[in-house]
Amino acid sequence: MTLEWEQVIVHCVDPVALGQWWAEALGWVVVHSSDDEFEIRSEPDRRPGLEFVRLDEPKKGKSRLHLDFRPDNQEAEVARLLAHGAQRVDIGQGEQSWVVLSDPEGNEFCVLGQLQASG
Repeated sequence: MTLEWEQVIVHCVDPVALGQWWAEALGWVVVHSSDDEFEIRSEPDRRPGLEFVRLDEPKKGKSRLHLDFRPDNQEAEVARLLAHGAQRVDIGQGEQSWVVLSDPEGNEFCVLGQLQASG
């Protein structure tokens, strides 16, 4: 038996607005859009993608699943995402090497620091 990872589903109040926000934040392309679903991928035929699906109730509490991103320059990427509308959030992480942000609907994600060379 084999499984192929198709996508991550994000339930949200406004799939088009949130999906477009993430498409711009990641530089991804839109592969499907309707009032109730909005799908983006890094390239049109590349999986996995992110699919934003309408759920008419607000987010409650801390997300049980979140995305981590590792940029070349953490400080610059955090500044870019904050300027794009992300918010810093405290989920009890304390002082860490990563920064916790949230998207416009409050979904948390982390911007990690650079990988340290092993040796």
